[in-house]
Amino acid sequence: MSFSRLLSRIAVAGLLSSVALPAAAETLRIGWQQIVEPSRVAQADKSYEEATGADIQWNLFGGGADVIAAIASGSIDIGYVGSSPLTAAASQGLPIETIYVVGNIADAEALAVKGISSPEELKGKKIATPFVSTAHYSLLTALDHWGIAQNDVQLLNLRPQEIAAAWERGDIDGAYIWDPVLNQIKAGGGEVLADSADVAEWGGATFDAWIVRKEFAEQHPEIVTAFVKVTGEITDDYLADPAAWGAESENAAKIAELTGAPAADVPALLGGYVFAGLQDQTSADFLGGATAEAIKATAQFLQEQGSATALDDYSGAVNASFAEAAQKTETAQK
Repeated sequence: MSFSRLLSRIAVAGLLSSVALPAAAETLRIGWQQIVEPSRVAQADKSYEEATGADIQWNLFGGGADVIAAIASGSIDIGYVGSSPLTAAASQGLPIETIYVVGNIADAEALAVKGISSPEELKGKKIATPFVSTAHYSLLTALDHWGIAQNDVQLLNLRPQEIAAAWERGDIDGAYIWDPVLNQIKAGGGEVLADSADVAEWGGATFDAWIVRKEFAEQHPEIVTAFVKVTGEITDDYLADPAAWGAESENAAKIAELTGAPAADVPALLGGYVFAGLQDQTSADFLGGATAEAIKATAQFLQEQGSATALDDYSGAVNASFAEAAQKTETAQK
């Protein structure tokens, strides 16, 4: 499926939002992905339920495009996405806002291959990635950097677990994907040709974020603020002492249970991100300016590829007010 067809799918889902029933005030529907990051611990500990006072329904998705479609249809309120699907949604004018930047992606996403030792050897090979994801965007950026046309490679749109299965069967030559599937591929003989830290140096930085439906945020600002505060606090906990999140720790065990990643791999997988704490959120490097600019840069690249139409301004897709409120609440409690 092409990038443009998936954009159309998201647009159709947006039309459904006008008829979807809003969630009750005491209900919060969250779309999450099995990505190794600090908020998995807060999820396991039910810290979000305690802080928001809401009845939380956790909905697992295989990729950001599915999360965006669910938010657009009104079936979830808050969702975890990468910068590429976020850009697609914002470019379509969907009523969403970025409320927390989890962190910049480094080696947590990569192009892992077998039997390929140079970019030129990608031509004619089957390379899988979840379309409209940060991995997809990074793959397109890498191909562009290497001077390889997209149609010179057999690009396959597969979800993470589908990629893992295809790799085991030997149906694909490589994949641009994130952990823990990336780790499985590397354990199965895959060699990294490039990771997202490399792609960032080539002008294609990517990040993960939590977004919210604007309607829900307007109706329940206190719930969104509490959600942001919990996310920031657990991230700060990790940043303050990463060693306390070692392979034998309770935190690693909780993350492993939710994501399926071996607890022994959790410390290294966490190290694949440059996480942003609560105080970072409102800075110029994140929601205070750089996030909107990063979304715009992504959109401009996708427009050059003929798969999206970039807007002049993406500040409406970013809202730092909930992080500001969460910071004030944290300060008042100290």
